Amino acid sequence: MSLKRSSFSFFFLLFSFFSLSSHVSSQACQKTCGQIPIKYPLGTGAGCGDPRFTRYITCDPDQQTLTLTTHTGCYPITSVDYAKQEIYVTDPSMSTCACTRPSHGFGLDWDAPFSFHDDTVFTLLDCSVDESPVFTPLSNGSGRVSLCDRQSSSICTFLYSNCRAISLINLQVSTCCVYVPLDLGPSFEMDLKKLQCSSYSGFYNLGPGQESHPENWNYGIALKYKFNVFDEYPGVCGGCERSNGACGFNTQTSSFVCNCPGGINTTSDCFFLYNSASILVPWLSREWVVYPLSWIVVWMVMSLR
Repeated sequence: MSLKRSSFSFFFLLFSFFSLSSHVSSQACQKTCGQIPIKYPLGTGAGCGDPRFTRYITCDPDQQTLTLTTHTGCYPITSVDYAKQEIYVTDPSMSTCACTRPSHGFGLDWDAPFSFHDDTVFTLLDCSVDESPVFTPLSNGSGRVSLCDRQSSSICTFLYSNCRAISLINLQVSTCCVYVPLDLGPSFEMDLKKLQCSSYSGFYNLGPGQESHPENWNYGIALKYKFNVFDEYPGVCGGCERSNGACGFNTQTSSFVCNCPGGINTTSDCFFLYNSASILVPWLSREWVVYPLSWIVVWMVMSLR
């Protein structure tokens, strides 16, 4: 009876192993989204990357586009610099030298794992001098003073004088406000309706010798991120990626898993795929776990007793 029971268990394991590919193929994490490489902490779906980023960054499986979603809208991600921990996004409603558009503004969720990069500069366009809070009345009632960043006022001048699309709206230089993200307050909110401004422009990394050529500026928004509170790259994730795996997490417990080719999840790395002395078996949690083949042999021998 013990031999029959052991044989049944062995064939069940073999059946589970060979039927695994059809069971987990849809759970594989992608290594790219369109032309953008995907590495930790970003992911392409549930269980991929860092769970803090999953709700904000997604990959459209059909269009293969990487998108940042906040409470103000959805924004295409143009590139990611993993070495510098920077993400670059565009806003389709943003005004540039090519076209001016009305916009609602841009904001980050207060609990999002991102912040504005110091190189990101915003300009408010077409703000009401009489009603916009960026112009505060003087205490003596003799007029209003602008809260614009005066050190960057030359940026406004270049936009109005060298940017045909923006110059066509006939704005005064005084109606443009340039500021750093810190001035947006703790919620990082840019509500153009509240600010009484019709549009905005954002850019980063003007480039050497390009300050007076706004048509060549990098329009968009640069964000930076941290891996965790101490900004330390998880060592277990490094081992996973070196073994051609993708760092992910258990969707129920948020604990780390390494997603290997074929959609197989392990708690360490994918080197077992290159080691024939391993086998994959189902566990009580309805997940698949890799065990050394020697363990399986020991288990079968014990079952004979």
